[in-house]
Amino acid sequence: QVQLVESGGGLVQVGGSLRLSCVASGSSFGVNGMGWYRQAPGKQRELVAAIASGGSTFYVDAVKGRFTISRDNAKNTVYLQMNSLKPEDTAVYFCKLTKFAHDYWGQGTQVTVSS
Repeated sequence: QVQLVESGGGLVQVGGSLRLSCVASGSSFGVNGMGWYRQAPGKQRELVAAIASGGSTFYVDAVKGRFTISRDNAKNTVYLQMNSLKPEDTAVYFCKLTKFAHDYWGQGTQVTVSS
């Protein structure tokens, strides 16, 4: 069983920055990829950024150039650096890990961008 714990969310003004962290319990063996999703009120959960075990990354168009996903395999941690934040980035952000084809989710961390 894998447990994910996110941190780093909060309230920030437009144009500000936040860095989210997600620590995964257990071994990194078998981990295929990790990613960050977000869910705004009344909307479906959407993929924001993902990073494969080999390091390749993916970003949704809305965050390209502003967000950076990275991982520290030694610490079983994935990060999401968010810069130039906009009000539309306001959401609960979730970390997801895929290990041996199973998906595991964190509890989410709230990000609120005020204008």
